[in-house]
Amino acid sequence: MRPRGRFITLEGGEGTGKSTQARRLADRLRSAGHDVVLTREPGGSPAAEAIRALLLDGTVAPFGPAAEALLFTVARADHIKRTIRPALAAGHWVVSDRFMDSTRAYQGAAGVERDEIDRLERIAVGEDRPDLTLILDLPAGLGLRRAAARGADTDRYEADALAIHEERRAAFLAIAAAEPARCAIIDASGGEEAVAAAIAATVEARLDLSMAGG
Repeated sequence: MRPRGRFITLEGGEGTGKSTQARRLADRLRSAGHDVVLTREPGGSPAAEAIRALLLDGTVAPFGPAAEALLFTVARADHIKRTIRPALAAGHWVVSDRFMDSTRAYQGAAGVERDEIDRLERIAVGEDRPDLTLILDLPAGLGLRRAAARGADTDRYEADALAIHEERRAAFLAIAAAEPARCAIIDASGGEEAVAAAIAATVEARLDLSMAGG
């Protein structure tokens, strides 16, 4: 019977480089002999990708943060069922660009009560919690400048005021402080190579990379 795979999530505010670093981490794990599923939230399954479009283009925003949290939960439940859980059961490693902590930080900072988010998390995530969460951290203003420099269209969350982004950053840091066994803060203010090296060192220190790949 194959051992269960490992589940790593990357979290943080806008412009912290999560997508780039998730790809680099997946490549590094593959080079170590592991089968890796690289995924993202919202998204990661056909139904969840359809919900992603509604969330990021602002269609759901007028209904308020609680409605957004509900849709994130629906998308997450399908993502876990269709993508994450089967991959872990097959012994693969899963690297996800965002997961449950983004709902805690974004919708939590917007006013959704912690007990409501916890209840939704239990419904969608259950026992399929990350083995390691890497929280990429940098000043919110710097992150927004980096995001703008990408030249991509601004989504519903990037367009929020700087003060809101600062609240989200504080929320991510609070999550890391509350769950140090699961979370590690990565200084994302440096260059891509430096951040990748810090992530690699953290993963190697926290998880057993010699575990047989899927």
